[in-house]
Amino acid sequence: MLDRSSQPSSPYIPVDALSEVLQDFRLSGVNYSRCELRHPWSIAFPQQQLLRFHFVSQGPCWIHTAALGWQELRDGDLVLLPQGVAHKLASAPDVADDSLDRCQVTKLGTNVCEVVREGTGATSTLFCGSMALGVCALNPLITLMPPIIKGCDVAGNDPIVGPLLAAMTAEATHPQMGSATILSRMADLLTARLIRCWVNCTGAPTIGWLAAIRDPNIGRALAAMHRDPGHNWNLERLAAVAGQSRSIFAERFSAVLGEGAAHYLARLRMQLARELLGQSGTSVADVATRLGYESEASFARAFKRITGVSPGVVRRTISGRTDMDFGFQDT
Repeated sequence: MLDRSSQPSSPYIPVDALSEVLQDFRLSGVNYSRCELRHPWSIAFPQQQLLRFHFVSQGPCWIHTAALGWQELRDGDLVLLPQGVAHKLASAPDVADDSLDRCQVTKLGTNVCEVVREGTGATSTLFCGSMALGVCALNPLITLMPPIIKGCDVAGNDPIVGPLLAAMTAEATHPQMGSATILSRMADLLTARLIRCWVNCTGAPTIGWLAAIRDPNIGRALAAMHRDPGHNWNLERLAAVAGQSRSIFAERFSAVLGEGAAHYLARLRMQLARELLGQSGTSVADVATRLGYESEASFARAFKRITGVSPGVVRRTISGRTDMDFGFQDT
């Protein structure tokens, strides 16, 4: 049985499940840096639980990942690292030392900084960012994406990507008052379109989350759970959203996702609970109520059963913490 809730039994039923989930795309905890680096330079970026991107206004610039080795980035290129894998940027592959200790880092605001390395070599102008997804609905999608996506590789599949990259190049090349804000808004939009473009261009799998969200029946139920995870869901209500009988829905859901709907919903709620527990001023009781649990105790038991720790421990560990590390790592 799924957990009971006091909320009314009138769930929103999505028409297009994939669009329903993608429209929830929003970014939070976003940090940006504008970098002007003179060759030779090299900066290491550690693994992090944030999505990263780098936009090259002017090179030279190379990127290295464990999976793909060194790749050259040209002027106007943008790379997206959905899972925040460890990587390195450099003016050339043979620059081995980390240059951050010789850079001047100046904070321009709460979430924007400027990184400058003086010298006599060619100047590279980069716009880098770290961001957290503001909703756990996209977490399963992000885990399916490749470790690195180049904007130029998908520009041909989205007529807006090319002009957006050109606009970012113009703004970064000739910065004016408010350029940091404008560039950050462009980056948000570009990131969202790159993710959508990857989804649209990916082949149709037969099992897994992407197959489920594309399924005309299962996808509606999946999107409804993501839209309102605290609703009083049970198999009958989810099957009704999917337009299937209870038995057919349960069998199909398990076959495509490899787990039952109740287990999937419980994990989804705990993912969201972790996000909510990290928000300042949000109590465990508040989270329990929002996620449809009848009591704080029942929520706490479910949370510890699934995550292995109590919600109180998580709240004390991450509550009120803001990640203002721009991602640079000294070596």
